[in-house]
Amino acid sequence: MKTITYPNPRTHISSEEAIRLEFDYSAHNYHPLPVVLERGLGTKVWDPEGNEYFDFLSAYSAVNQGHCHPRILNALLEQAQKITLSSRAFYNTQLGQYARFMTSLFGYDRLLPMNTGVEAAETAVKLARRWGYEIKGIAPDKAKIIFVAGNFWGRSLGAISSSTDPSSRKNFGPFMPGYVLIPYNDLEALSAALKDPEVAGFMLEPIQGEAGVVVPDAGYLKEVRRLCKDHQVLFIADEIQTGIGRTGRMLACDHEDARPDILVLGKALSGGVMPVSAVLADDEIMLTIKPGEHGSTFGGNPLGARVAIAAMEALLDEDMIGNAERMGKRFRSEMQKLVDQYPLLKLVRGKGLLNAVVINDHPDSTTAWELCMKMKENGLLAKPTHGNIIRLAPPLVITEAQLLESINRFESALKQFIR
Repeated sequence: MKTITYPNPRTHISSEEAIRLEFDYSAHNYHPLPVVLERGLGTKVWDPEGNEYFDFLSAYSAVNQGHCHPRILNALLEQAQKITLSSRAFYNTQLGQYARFMTSLFGYDRLLPMNTGVEAAETAVKLARRWGYEIKGIAPDKAKIIFVAGNFWGRSLGAISSSTDPSSRKNFGPFMPGYVLIPYNDLEALSAALKDPEVAGFMLEPIQGEAGVVVPDAGYLKEVRRLCKDHQVLFIADEIQTGIGRTGRMLACDHEDARPDILVLGKALSGGVMPVSAVLADDEIMLTIKPGEHGSTFGGNPLGARVAIAAMEALLDEDMIGNAERMGKRFRSEMQKLVDQYPLLKLVRGKGLLNAVVINDHPDSTTAWELCMKMKENGLLAKPTHGNIIRLAPPLVITEAQLLESINRFESALKQFIR
């Protein structure tokens, strides 16, 4: 019998070794900033050498509640000692409580539990198609889903079929049929597309995150809600990044009271502790899927269900949503002063604590990346998106003092960069 050998993982390695190991043995599907994170607490993270940083990415808004929130960790540890996975072949004590909690909180009849954001978004598309056939009466295999340019909901084959980003699509075809693309923030284009009787759903991010925190015109979401209702089309809101308090409301759609027919959640639903996502809808939509027609081995696992409840309770009990609204206004006000002062900065935009600064340079330039490198040296972590845009989204637990210190660090990096 062949002896199996393997290296023993160590509890502590240097930043240099961590980067080397990942480069040598992991797929090269990411281009990280050259910083290694060993631990985190609240708004801060530390590398193996003990250097401290403010985290202004928040794991793409997965750690809204802050790194290693004690309430969430306690729920995780307590449940992990009982049972972590039962599969949906059996009932467990946590899923029903989680579903009741979430449907009561968000005002829907049913919850369908999944794990990752892209799984939840794929599920929403499946639900819309099934509803289109069984309720709206679309002919078999003719249902269409409308998406907007600049969308991002993952990199599965289904997700990239709706993408307008060449790096997501090149040499990965053929793509999913039945997808229709229109411009974002364009009500005339939406109104025209909705006239097609084969359209079952319209899915969008209320604020486009990966595209660079692109905020639509005031009234857009409310009109989307009206147009979809008038044309018997399901409005699907991808609130994976914008939801769970990030924009200063529980949902970004709440800024305009634009209730989606299908709500997609993920990321901060677990406070960044583990993959948990969810799709919420009312009975007419959700109950079109019967046993055996959709599922997930880990979806609805008792560990994830318990953690998600704790994550949502922490968000609500500690007024993180209100803090996001207050700190977001202060952040944009202070950053606008820098935009007015430094020609390198073109504009700042966002809602709540989902913000971005646009660099006054070509999207193909390396300026934003180089500025992020200077920010890293100053103890502030963020990362560019779409070339010349830097997304700035700290955990929702950030204090005013921490916010102002972070802005000072940003300005210090900016001054070093432009000398």
